[in-house]
Amino acid sequence: MRRDAGGQEPVATGEPHPKEATLHQRILGEIEGRILSGEWPPGHRIPFEVDLAALYGCSRMTVNKVMTRLADAGLIERRKKSGSFVIQPQAQSAVLDIHDIADEVASLNLTHSHSVVSRERRRAGAEDMRRLDLPKSSAVIDVVSLHRAGARPFCLEERIISLANVPDAAQADFAATTAGAWMLNQVPWSMAEHRIRAVGAGPREAGLLGIESGAACLIVERRTWSNAGPLTHVRFTYPGDRHGLIARFTPSGQALS
Repeated sequence: MRRDAGGQEPVATGEPHPKEATLHQRILGEIEGRILSGEWPPGHRIPFEVDLAALYGCSRMTVNKVMTRLADAGLIERRKKSGSFVIQPQAQSAVLDIHDIADEVASLNLTHSHSVVSRERRRAGAEDMRRLDLPKSSAVIDVVSLHRAGARPFCLEERIISLANVPDAAQADFAATTAGAWMLNQVPWSMAEHRIRAVGAGPREAGLLGIESGAACLIVERRTWSNAGPLTHVRFTYPGDRHGLIARFTPSGQALS
């Protein structure tokens, strides 16, 4: 509220009182922090609005605004008569894009980290030749990495790189920089192919991703080439409830603006 030019009648401005705005941000920040840190995992029921209002010494309206913000951000689900619950955030990636896994994790407002499960320089076997159209006995780098979003496994990356066309990969430090980010920054590509399918997690994948064996997973396989020939084949395995794919297209002959 403010007074008019004559200093007589209060006039509504529609803006929250500074104290109310500050408290709103504090409540929002604290609840959001607990969700993003994993302290309140998916399925956790957030205290009722009346209890939060009592805890913070504020109006229920202020708490309701916070809950609305959290729901709009895709962090909670509000259920009538049941309360508000933390939901599993779902990343989305464009089917036709080549991007860094770290960007997918960042879209969830979570911190990305990764670790190298295994790395090996070896001769390509029959499966490698099939996956990447490699000549017999080609040398490859085989690197398996686990990506995390916050404290939770996000996806498993299994990649082979042709050393004939990407020789610098032999010395690359994939523990410091993910193999995918390194490839995007260092190696120009001219053509790519995506293949998408759903499978049940095998024992190895389940153990690394922290899910039950047989749980539904989304597999995204990608091959890339340069003018010199095949560069890399990568298979990303995502827990099925944590990832979605989007594609944007137009009728034949029309271009996106």
